[in-house]
Amino acid sequence: MYQAPLEDLQFLIDDVLRAEDVLGGLPEFSGLEVGPDLTGALLAEAGRLAAEVVAPLRRVGDQRPVTCDDGRITLSPGYAEALQQLAAGGWLGVAADPEYGGQGLPELYNTAAFEMWNGADLAFGLAPMLSTGAALALHAHGSEALKRLYLPRLHSGEWTGTMNLTEGGAGSDLGVLKTRAEPEGDHYRIRGQKIYITWGDHEAAENIIHLVLARLPDAPEGSRGISLFLVPKYLVNPDGSLGERNDVWPVSTEHKLGIHGSPTCVMAFGDREGAIGYLVGEENRGLACMFTMMNEARLKVGVQGLAAAEGARQQALAYARERVQGGVAIIHHPDVRRMLLTMTALTEAMRALACSEALTLDLAHRGPEAERPARQARIDLMIPVIKAWMTEVGEEVASMGIQVHGGMGYIEETGAAQFLRDVRITSIYEGTNGIQAADLVARKLARDGGGALATVLEAVGRTASQLSEQADAGLGALGTALEQARSALETSADLLLQRHAQDPARALGGSFDFLMQCGYLFGGWQLARGALVAAARAAESDNPFYPRKVATAVAYGELILPRCAAHAGAVKGSGGQLAEFPEAWL
Repeated sequence: MYQAPLEDLQFLIDDVLRAEDVLGGLPEFSGLEVGPDLTGALLAEAGRLAAEVVAPLRRVGDQRPVTCDDGRITLSPGYAEALQQLAAGGWLGVAADPEYGGQGLPELYNTAAFEMWNGADLAFGLAPMLSTGAALALHAHGSEALKRLYLPRLHSGEWTGTMNLTEGGAGSDLGVLKTRAEPEGDHYRIRGQKIYITWGDHEAAENIIHLVLARLPDAPEGSRGISLFLVPKYLVNPDGSLGERNDVWPVSTEHKLGIHGSPTCVMAFGDREGAIGYLVGEENRGLACMFTMMNEARLKVGVQGLAAAEGARQQALAYARERVQGGVAIIHHPDVRRMLLTMTALTEAMRALACSEALTLDLAHRGPEAERPARQARIDLMIPVIKAWMTEVGEEVASMGIQVHGGMGYIEETGAAQFLRDVRITSIYEGTNGIQAADLVARKLARDGGGALATVLEAVGRTASQLSEQADAGLGALGTALEQARSALETSADLLLQRHAQDPARALGGSFDFLMQCGYLFGGWQLARGALVAAARAAESDNPFYPRKVATAVAYGELILPRCAAHAGAVKGSGGQLAEFPEAWL
């Protein structure tokens, strides 16, 4: 059964990232007493809920999927009650603005809790993800009247939220969507159909607030003509009470490879009299408004990759300690140890990167004004890496978990295969990983000539130098490996910038390998930062946690960082046959 990685999270938040020093003095967090006591209390309660309330639902949701019958969704047993427990604890508004009913805590804490919900059951964890994302978009772009009416109830969990982008035949090309919005007094009538709507309908909350992309009658063609609308399941009276049912209905639920407990719906808007909706932001600026939500979601999707990896790792480790083969538990077999250590090193690197960049997000939004642009440039660079690299690695770790189980991993009764089936969607949604790679190279790298990346690489270099100065030979070797990987990424970036200036399409051929190269380096860098802190703590403590952290980082340098060289080679080679190979030969 899943157990939240509380010690690792507290170590990252308090010892490595020094949340008390970095965030505690900021005006936005005054009075919260950010520090080890707050961290410990929050993590302990979130971990308890994850282990005792959410984790038991994982197999239930998989084996008794959500259903849709005559416009009514029936959730898997226990899901509604669990979501209501999270709402009662205030977990859906952890990092939200206190002015609108949120708790105002750092995003760093919200990210830690989010890992736990998804490590326990990824299908369940999608519900708070979509709600907090919808609330964020509304907070950033909604009118004051909409915010006052809807945000407190979204933050309290009384209501949940969704985002409605995709339509049949459109996929990621939102410029061709057909959903329409007709002005009618102080509101609009929305008509159209959306697909793949996560937690699109259910009865676990009193109301569901849909954020819907649609076109106005006189809108320009393409993505420049999309507006964003708030469409509630039940209409809301001025005093916040619920009125009649809006013309919004689930048509069906998708039959999916995994996340069976998540109600992924086909949603119909306005099949009868037209669904009533309210404009969010400016007309024809809907895509920009929705990207506020999507960027938040992309960060959280990366954490889902981490969460699935942690769940798969825990189950594989428990099985390897119990399964006897050749007269010994299989954990003693060298290749099984290789897999388990690889799973551990990758998972801890992902967690270190996710927490580090959650802190960057906090500083970009609430840090000192003069520092915010640089923090924002860094998080902009990191979001596609976190989303894509962590979901790719999450799938690898989940697959490796099956391999540790051997044939029993392929048998559904063990539950090992579910981690892979559930996490497989994460590299597809919120923009496929190929789209993330293209965004990284064509926008984030090219727009400033690699400036934001250069700043990150300077910091990586400083960490590598610190490691090289350590007396521990393992840490010294890690420093050498980190510096080699840093130098290789610098070379790859320069090459892609040159190609992009000459032929952007050719540059994109190397974008995925470049993104993976970034991920392995950045994850190793953050793991190495933790190793430096752990090494200092180990000299003062007999807690085995600290030498284990050092050894895990050294193992990452030995087993994982060499992948950077392979991806660097692929980036270099992507200007050859990848570009020249005739389409007809594929």
